[in-house]
Amino acid sequence: MDERAFYKESQTTKALTLTCPMCRSAESYDLKWVVRTKIDRLPGGADERDRAKFQKAASYMVLLDDKVMCKNMRCRKRFDVSGVKTMAFI
Repeated sequence: MDERAFYKESQTTKALTLTCPMCRSAESYDLKWVVRTKIDRLPGGADERDRAKFQKAASYMVLLDDKVMCKNMRCRKRFDVSGVKTMAFI
């Protein structure tokens, strides 16, 4: 059984304050996340190995954005999102 069958997926955005490394201006950026929520019941047709995987499974979020564009009108350069965890357990 595929591990994706254990989760419901949705997308969300969360605001985070980041500092541009070029112009040093701090702004709030909306970052896109995929939220994978564990379903309440094991899908049908699962064997013992799938039951063990399902018990270990937990809800989590994965960061989709890896680069953002600076909001400063003079700079407007793209920079990496650093210092932010790319995966977070809920």
